Amino acid sequence: MITKIQFEKELNIIIDNAIREDIGEGDHSSLACIPPEATGKAQLLVKDDGILAGVEFARMVFEKIDSELQMEVLIKDGSFVRYGDVAFVIRGRSQSILKAERLVLNAMQRMSAIATKTRRFVEILQDTKTQILDTRKTTPGIRALEKWAVRIGGGTNHRFALYDMIMLKDNHIDFAGGIEQAILKTNKYLKNNNLNLKIEIETRNLSEVKEVLRVGNVNRIMLDNFNYEDLRKAVKLIDKRFETEASGGITEETLLKYAECGVDFISSGALTHSVSNMDLSLKAVKE
Repeated sequence: MITKIQFEKELNIIIDNAIREDIGEGDHSSLACIPPEATGKAQLLVKDDGILAGVEFARMVFEKIDSELQMEVLIKDGSFVRYGDVAFVIRGRSQSILKAERLVLNAMQRMSAIATKTRRFVEILQDTKTQILDTRKTTPGIRALEKWAVRIGGGTNHRFALYDMIMLKDNHIDFAGGIEQAILKTNKYLKNNNLNLKIEIETRNLSEVKEVLRVGNVNRIMLDNFNYEDLRKAVKLIDKRFETEASGGITEETLLKYAECGVDFISSGALTHSVSNMDLSLKAVKE
C-alpha cells in the first residue's frame, strides 16, 4: 500500500496545484482593498449535520499560505457536527485568510460529505465482520483527500493507485488469455521485477471462482455482481483460503445483505463518486 511519505507528497501536490489554479499572480480582490498589514479572525461555521473531515488538511493549507496564521481547532476530524457548530478559528493576516478560504472550504465540504457517507456504511456493518472499502473511482487530482476522508469516516482504503497493488479485472483476464494465464503471468512478472505486491483477481461467476481456486497464487478474490445465493456459495467454496471482496452496484440498502453472505470486504465507488457536499462557510469575526 502507499506509504505515509508518498501520501504526504500527494497532499502537498494538491495544495500547490490548487494555489496555482486559484491565486495565480495574486488575489487582486484582497490586494485592492485590504492593507497587507491588516489582521483579522475568521471561524469555520457548520451548516449541516454529519461527520467533519478536513480540519488537518486545512491546517496544512494555512501553513502553506502563511506560516504565521494561528489556528485554534475546536472540533477534530471524525467528530459528529450539527448546524451552528464552529469547527475552528483562524487568526492572522486578513489577506492570507482570504487566499486560503476557497481551497479550505472546497476540500472540507467534499471530505466531510465522504466521511459522513462512509460512517453510515460502517455503522450498517458494525455487527458483521465485513469492512467497507473505497475504490479508484475518485475525482482526478484529489484522490488523496477523498481516500483520507474515507479513513476519517471509519472506512478502509483499497489500493491507492495502479502501482501499489495488482488487481486483475475482467479486461486484464480477457487480454491475458484467461484466468490461469493472467495469474501465472502476473506471478512471473512480480518475481522477475522483485516486487512484493498483493494480487486480487475479479470473478464473474462460480465457474471462475473454481478456476481461481484451482490455480491459486492470489491474495484476494473479488466477487463481482454476484447475487446473494451465489455469493454465499462462493464464500463457502473459498473457505477462507483467500480474502473475499464483494463489489458491483452495492447500495446502502443492500449493504447488510451482502455482508451477511460472509465476505471479508465490500467495495463501493459510491463512497467517493456519489456524495453531496456538506455546507460549510468561513466567516470573518469582528473584534
